[in-house]
Amino acid sequence: MGTTPLEEPSLDTLLERRQQLTDALSESPYDLILYLERAVVYSSLAYPDLAASDAYRALLLADEVRDEGFEYHEEAKEALESYSEIRPCPEVLNHGRLVEELNLPSAEEESDDESRCEALADLASVRSFQILAKSLLLVGCLRSALEFCERGLAKLPHNTELNETKASIEQAARKRLGLRDDEPVEVQDLPDRGLVRREVYPWNTYEPDRFSDESLAFLNKLLAEVAPKVEVRVSRLPVLVANDGESGTNPDSKEEHGEIPMCNQLGLFAKEPISPGEVVLDEYSLLTANNRHKESACDACGTELSAADVSQAVSCPECDDTIFCDETCLNAALEQYHPAVCDMDVDSIAKDPEAKDVDESLYLLLLARLLAMAAHQGVHPLEVKEVKYIWGDFLPTPLSQTDPTLPFTFTHTLQLPLHLLERMDINIYTTLPSHDQWILNTCLAKFRGTASARKNPRDGRPDLAAVHPLWCLANHDCDPNVTWRWEGGTQNYNLLTERARSK
Repeated sequence: MGTTPLEEPSLDTLLERRQQLTDALSESPYDLILYLERAVVYSSLAYPDLAASDAYRALLLADEVRDEGFEYHEEAKEALESYSEIRPCPEVLNHGRLVEELNLPSAEEESDDESRCEALADLASVRSFQILAKSLLLVGCLRSALEFCERGLAKLPHNTELNETKASIEQAARKRLGLRDDEPVEVQDLPDRGLVRREVYPWNTYEPDRFSDESLAFLNKLLAEVAPKVEVRVSRLPVLVANDGESGTNPDSKEEHGEIPMCNQLGLFAKEPISPGEVVLDEYSLLTANNRHKESACDACGTELSAADVSQAVSCPECDDTIFCDETCLNAALEQYHPAVCDMDVDSIAKDPEAKDVDESLYLLLLARLLAMAAHQGVHPLEVKEVKYIWGDFLPTPLSQTDPTLPFTFTHTLQLPLHLLERMDINIYTTLPSHDQWILNTCLAKFRGTASARKNPRDGRPDLAAVHPLWCLANHDCDPNVTWRWEGGTQNYNLLTERARSK
């Protein structure tokens, strides 16, 4: 008799299981088994980036178990001790024949809790390597995928899954690099930038209804302070991407009748006459990033300071090497973000990057500033007003499953944000509800396409970026009636004296 194939779990079942595991992690934040189980669920949901993040956290916790000198050794060990035997061990660990391949002791041979925990930690490490290698391959981060694959093969040289993944990585690399099938693949030559799904995640409860009366009232209250003659309104615009829409929904599709599909967008509109040359908007933002190390620039607004400016600048009273334009910038920084990073040794992270990493460094540093703002203000990162109402060019789930558009690298999107949080003395395990990978991805999606960048006149490389949330609300026009100028954290709009196309 033939066997009946196992039925694949439904989307609702997977989402429910993901929520159960997330709730369990809130109760037991150092349980690496829960992370590995959620990573498998994320893989089934076609989120390889989120699976890689959970596998990486599990790998870090496995290291915590093995090393008594690590900060969370006792907590991670205690969580793992709750799994009393290697045989049978949690199903997520005994993937394939890992227990046998690692030659781990049988139930009769297990001598004590210490050796059992170390054996389980070794098993968890290899399982983490398997998930990381395969997930990063699917994302397109081939160099990182191969590095984790080889780390796993160093422990288990004959593991079938790792060897198959390695072959797939090399095949993908040859295709992307234009190599022949018999040409060797060097790790340092592999591309390491990929793309992931860009969407409002099904469990994301932080995205506001941007078109509600409440949202418009809040935005217009902010706008009144920086652009008193302008207001935010909802506008109907043509859809520029097929099947795209606001708030994660499809637009009003009328293509079957030959009409152009439309969707709602926010836009800035004059509510009273504005004279030619008049300043329309003057917005100051502290959501800035500077990737030059030890440069003379204001830490708050990013304004580059001349020698004369430096002599007039003020320093943070607690960390003298952090300077500000004046007391206004210093006070704003102390109120909104700086105490979260003051004297925390975060200044060197992602600074003075290689040319190929300039853009990634600026987005990472914008994320770092946002995380500092959220930590100091005691709010969730997606609730910080500078990003809450920004639209991240999110795509509806069905399209984003086949057409990922959000840039992703293991180093800048996954590893370094965790490193930054640790430098800020933030526990990356107990604060998972505020720093889960999907939250970081959502913030980065909001930055891309809305952040402004300035090139350094000395070498032409972008070195300063900023997000101005109210300026982001302005709609594109191929024949604009305003010009904009950005200096440091301040964004200015001036009404043109005449349109370019009118000349």
